[in-house]
Amino acid sequence: MIGRSSGAAALRVGARGWGGHRTIGAALRAAGPGATVSVQPGTYTENLTLERDISVVAEQGAGTVRLVAPRGTPLTVLGGAGEVRGITVQGTDPDQPAVAVTGGTAVLDGCEITGGRVEVTGTAAPTLRDCRVHAAGGPAVRLSGDSRATLERVTVTDAGGTALLVEHGADATVTGLAVNTAAGHGVQVRGPATGTFTDCEITRTGAAALAVEDDARPVLRSCRLTDGSAQGVLVTSSATGATPAPAPDDTDAGSGPEGDAGASGHTAGVLLHDCEIARSGAAGVQAAGPVRLTLRSCRVDESGGVGVLAAQNAVVRLDATTVGDSADSGLAAGGTAQVEMRGGGLARSRANGAFATDEAQLTLVDCAVTDSAFTALHLAGSARATVRDGELRGTPQHGARVTERALLTLTGTRVEATELSGIAVDGGDLTARRCRVTDAGTGISLTSAHRPLLDNCEIADCGTGLEVTADTGALVADTRVRGSRSAGVFLGERSTAWLDSCEITDSKGSALVLWNGARPRVSGVRIARSAKNGVYVADGAAGLLTDCDVSATGFPALYIGKDAKPVVRRCVVRDTDEDLKLADGAEPVFEECRVDGVKDSTLPVSATGPAPTGVRAVAAGGAPGSAPALGAEVTEAAAESLEDLLAELRSLIGLERVKQDVETLVKLMQLVRRRTEAGLPPPPLSRHLVFAGNAGTGKTTVARLYGRLLAALGLLTRGHLVEADRGALVGEYVGHTAPKTTAVFRQAVGGVLFIDEAYALVPHGQGNDFGLEAISTLVKLMEDHREDVVVIVAGYPDDMGRFIDANPGLASRFTRTLLFDDYDADELVGIVAQQAEHHRYELGEATTEALGTYFAGVERDDRFGNGRTARQLFQRMTERHAARLADSSLLLSATADEADVEAETASLVTLLPEDIPPLQTL
Repeated sequence: MIGRSSGAAALRVGARGWGGHRTIGAALRAAGPGATVSVQPGTYTENLTLERDISVVAEQGAGTVRLVAPRGTPLTVLGGAGEVRGITVQGTDPDQPAVAVTGGTAVLDGCEITGGRVEVTGTAAPTLRDCRVHAAGGPAVRLSGDSRATLERVTVTDAGGTALLVEHGADATVTGLAVNTAAGHGVQVRGPATGTFTDCEITRTGAAALAVEDDARPVLRSCRLTDGSAQGVLVTSSATGATPAPAPDDTDAGSGPEGDAGASGHTAGVLLHDCEIARSGAAGVQAAGPVRLTLRSCRVDESGGVGVLAAQNAVVRLDATTVGDSADSGLAAGGTAQVEMRGGGLARSRANGAFATDEAQLTLVDCAVTDSAFTALHLAGSARATVRDGELRGTPQHGARVTERALLTLTGTRVEATELSGIAVDGGDLTARRCRVTDAGTGISLTSAHRPLLDNCEIADCGTGLEVTADTGALVADTRVRGSRSAGVFLGERSTAWLDSCEITDSKGSALVLWNGARPRVSGVRIARSAKNGVYVADGAAGLLTDCDVSATGFPALYIGKDAKPVVRRCVVRDTDEDLKLADGAEPVFEECRVDGVKDSTLPVSATGPAPTGVRAVAAGGAPGSAPALGAEVTEAAAESLEDLLAELRSLIGLERVKQDVETLVKLMQLVRRRTEAGLPPPPLSRHLVFAGNAGTGKTTVARLYGRLLAALGLLTRGHLVEADRGALVGEYVGHTAPKTTAVFRQAVGGVLFIDEAYALVPHGQGNDFGLEAISTLVKLMEDHREDVVVIVAGYPDDMGRFIDANPGLASRFTRTLLFDDYDADELVGIVAQQAEHHRYELGEATTEALGTYFAGVERDDRFGNGRTARQLFQRMTERHAARLADSSLLLSATADEADVEAETASLVTLLPEDIPPLQTL
């Protein structure tokens, strides 16, 4: 090196003899220790070997000093501390390196290496500074053995394979590396190799920009990895049963063993600090196997796949790191991977914000997951996730969804602006404390065999605030539900939720709904300002309500449905118009309740006070057994005989073809049962039916009888009828229809689902209507429950064909159509006569003839309702009959004799022709 020693000789080389030597090799042989060989521009065809402290420097001036080997390696460094400056080294043998360094501490400064790789091995510790490398094969730069190389501002372009490979026991210190276009990896570190990479830029690679394998432990700081065709960072290990090593300089990287990365059983530990990974062709960052990866203050943007992907048993930690605009999920974990993210966030992913499955564990602390195309946080399999002080916001699906056997723990987290549920549990389990859910289709929806916990949460401005679906239990404590656009809290069929010390306010629907068979325990709940009922107890529901306060309701504060048996204890109803409304057959129990400021009060307030029909008022310490058991179920009606049901069918007015078809079906099903009992295969049979007929032709009546007949035959467990239409089945937004259809279908299990005007599910000219989703859901449910439910679809004959053609699965399931003919005049007269007999009225011969004339003259347009028209006519006749008697002189005096009494009795039950209204007034 010039200036290395004042006493060292300087030798000059000129290719045309202008120097002291014609070849560089000759000058090297003549040089003493510390000498500098100055080389004039030109091409030197020779193989050089450096093994002493001698420097080779290109002279400044026009032209290039080019070293070209006739064969083999042009430049070999075996030792020494010399310097090679400004030389272009050109390899010609693709199987040999252009520069090979096996020892010493040589410096290559400002050199250009083409046509072959730079290979550093053994115990060499060279420095490459301001060099450019072009290698058609790969790797362009290879560091191996126990070498300790330093690379400063090295540029690798158009590499035919990996740009920089660090392997075996090598340790690299790399600053300012620029990789521009490589067919393989940008940087590959494997084996027990280590390295630090600072201010590097790696772009346009065919494989991963950074690939780390097995027990390598690199550190990257302020690096950019962009525009590759594969992963931005890929960390893998082929070791099995190994434990991930801690990342270098990362002793706080999370749970797991610490210690020497080279210890037995330890694998890759990688640290990236203040790095950018952008526009990768696949995952931005991917870790798989027993590896540990830490990203601090990094940015992962526009990944072609998942933003950060952890698989197998990888351990990944993200500190103050952001992941944005991923083509797939922002963050995904599978296998037994552990991912911890603190600070930063996941934004604008085109799938889920974060997804975990298998037995993966995910921890998000102080993170924001925003604007994902799918669910913000989705858990499946047996995954476990903990979210603390985070934010889940802006998605057309769910804020958080828990499925299968997954478990989610939320603490201090905000969920907002989700079109479906803010939090949806569909089979897994949930613990949520101090969380806030706002502006969601449904605030929180729980479907689980476990008992999810909500503690000190707030649900505001959602569709339904909290929905606990069928057969689900939940524990809800100190939680506030306000501003719901529908029900505040909905407790589904047979649900067993416990609500304690909660508030439900400003609901646009009923505040608290207990659906059929629900058996909750509700204690200390305050309900205020609901637009409908404060508490709506549906048919057959039960449960215990204690120490609740209900006020300012738009409908009666408490509604109790048929056969409902709730116990209402020490509750207060105040500041409302009406406190209680009971359906026929309701059987609530009231204990020590109070009312205050109620205009129309029928709520029993003591054991001795009068109680409305069907209500039991019990004082504290009442007789044992006075309150129904919380687990009591509604008993089924006593079994009906097949003969009685067939007689009821035959007694229907008209419908001769329908009655014949139903009796034929009954006989066929009897045969099916006998063949089954005899061990013979049943004949092909579909119990689902199409009822085609105009309005008022008895379709619902026959459907109800059909279910009872199947129950009597032992083919249905209950035989009850559940009526539905488009409004009951179709949701208002994406993802709402299937749950609504499923909920209605579940009500019909054991009986008949009757869908009136079924063709409304297929509107004319609306191919993307949600009704098609309802039909698809219905077809699947019919297949899954083909022995448990009978479905009858009904509507106008001309439109039912359009319904059947809407889905290929319908035609195979609805193979029989029953045609309901319009009633003729005589049959309509018979319906009026049947109504009169049922209500203990009599029709004289003249009245019957007048009815025949009436119905013969009725215009059968779109307003004509068949049997409904006949029933409406009977009602009008009774009204006109009452008005006629009130205006007559037949009212008895106190001294009326027996003949007058008999005359008035006859007038009270006899309908005359003048009681028939004019045609145009019906």
